[in-house]
Amino acid sequence: MIDSKYSISSARNDGVSSVIEVKNVSRRFGAKLALDDVSLIVPRGGVFGLIGGNGAGKTTLLKHVMGMLKAQTGSVKVFGLDPIAQPVGVLSRMGYLSEERDLPNWMRVRELIRYTQAFYPTWDERFAEELREMFELDPNTKIRALSRGQRARAGLLVALAHRPELLVLDEPSSGLDPVVRRDILGAIIRTIAEEGRTVLFSSHLLDEVERVADHIAMIHDGRVVLADSMDDLKDSYRRVTLRFDTPIADPPKLLGGRNTQGAGSEWTYICTVVDGDMGQVRGAAESMGAQVVEESALSLDEIFVANIRP
Repeated sequence: MIDSKYSISSARNDGVSSVIEVKNVSRRFGAKLALDDVSLIVPRGGVFGLIGGNGAGKTTLLKHVMGMLKAQTGSVKVFGLDPIAQPVGVLSRMGYLSEERDLPNWMRVRELIRYTQAFYPTWDERFAEELREMFELDPNTKIRALSRGQRARAGLLVALAHRPELLVLDEPSSGLDPVVRRDILGAIIRTIAEEGRTVLFSSHLLDEVERVADHIAMIHDGRVVLADSMDDLKDSYRRVTLRFDTPIADPPKLLGGRNTQGAGSEWTYICTVVDGDMGQVRGAAESMGAQVVEESALSLDEIFVANIRP
C-alpha cells in the first residue's frame, strides 16, 4: 500500500495551500463500512480525479466534502472551513453536479438558470449563455423533457456559471454518449483556465480520468490505496517482459514486481520503478539469469488493477 496522504504546493499564495483536507474519516451505514480511516489532501488548482469501482466509497467521500454527511470520526475541511458548521462559506464557492442530476422537473431551462443565479453573487450571465449555446439547450424546454445527456449539460451549466473556486463532479459522464462526454470534459478543462480553480471529480471511467486529471487518488473498499500526481504515477509503473535462458515453471520474484503472467522462457511482470529508472530492474533481471526483451508504460486502468488485485 502507498500512503493515502497526498499534497502539493498551491498555485495561489492566500495562506491556504489546499482546497480540501480530509483527515482520518470513517463512515458506517449499519454494518457497512463505507469509508475506512480516509485521509486525503486535494491541492489548489488543476484537476483531481477520484477513481474506484462502483461501491468503493467515492460518492460517500464527496458527500462529506459537500457537507451532506457528517464525519462519524475524523474531520473535513474545505477552504479551511467545516462544510457542516459553515455551509454558506463553503457552498457559495463551490459548484456541484451529482450522478443523479437532481433538477426541478417543472422548471424550464431559462427558469433553472434564473433560479440558480439568485444564489450566487458571482454569477456570470454571459458565461451562462455561452454554456447554454455550447450545450445546445433550448431555454424554453422543460427539465422533464430533457434527455439524460441534456440534463447532465443543464446541471453542469448551473454548476459552472458562477465560476466556482472548486467544482465537484460525481460521475459526471456516467451513462452518457461519447459526444456528451466530450462536451463535459471540455467544460471541465475550461473551468481551470483561470489560475487557482480546482476540479474534483469521481469516475469509474479510468480512460476519461487519464485524459484530464493532473492528480489522482484510488479508493477501494472505502480506503484510499494510492494517491499521486498523474505524471509521477505513470512514471512509477512499467510492464516488463523477461526472457530466461531455459523454460521455467514458476517465475522468480523480481525487484518491484507485482502481477506476473507468462509461460516457458518468457514472463511478463508489472513492476514499480523509481522515477521511471529501469536500471535496477535490468540489474535484477540479469542476476536472475534473464534479460529484458520488452518494456512499456501502463495505462491508468492497468495501474488501478495492479493495486487492487496484487
